Amino acid sequence: MATREKAGGGLRRHILRRVLLAVAVALAACVGGFLIWTTDYYHADATATAVEQQDASLEHIGNQVVLPADGATTALVFYPGAKVEATAYLPILEKVRQRCAVTCVLVEMPLNLAIFDQNAADGVMASHPEITTWFLGGHSMGGAMASSYAASHKDKVAGLILLGSYVYGDYPPADALTVYGTFNSNLEKDIHYTDNIVKIDGGNHAQFGNYGKQSGDPDATISADEQQDEAVDAIASFVAART
Repeated sequence: MATREKAGGGLRRHILRRVLLAVAVALAACVGGFLIWTTDYYHADATATAVEQQDASLEHIGNQVVLPADGATTALVFYPGAKVEATAYLPILEKVRQRCAVTCVLVEMPLNLAIFDQNAADGVMASHPEITTWFLGGHSMGGAMASSYAASHKDKVAGLILLGSYVYGDYPPADALTVYGTFNSNLEKDIHYTDNIVKIDGGNHAQFGNYGKQSGDPDATISADEQQDEAVDAIASFVAART
């Protein structure tokens, strides 16, 4: 009897080891596959990299790319879209800085996914005590994460700016600007409000940044420069009304 019990216990331990090994192998495969997936991201194009190379005023502070505006006490924190190199948004943020006279802070996200650092705005705000008025914005998933942060920190955010995204979470749509292109109209099913919506005729999803064509995104009938100009016009009006 003791021999059979000992044999049974050994068999159970053997099965358990095999199960744990199978789980470990499956988990490693999932993690490895995810990391491989994140390495295949959209890179900033030549227009965006030229801004970084030619603008001597740009500052890199940790995970922040700062476009300072002289004497500004208002700033915009911007979260990039999923799997998009952050510097792809330098052209549109350069236009925001010039037209709105606000400092812009572009956040570089872990693995290029804002979902992994939704609260990045906390660190940005803490490192710029000269700023008294903060706007928060983002593109696509970055916009969703910015919206989620704003919903939990309404006292810190003067307004939310969403490009190719929509209000996510308990944030007042009246305090948000939603901008998207007519070729990104699938967003409309998720927009259950009418406040401050700007639809850019001929624009698509990707052209708020400079990273080329995005999978599944229709071709725009206007240039990225034109789409960004229209977006910045809307941003300038929105910011001016709240500062």
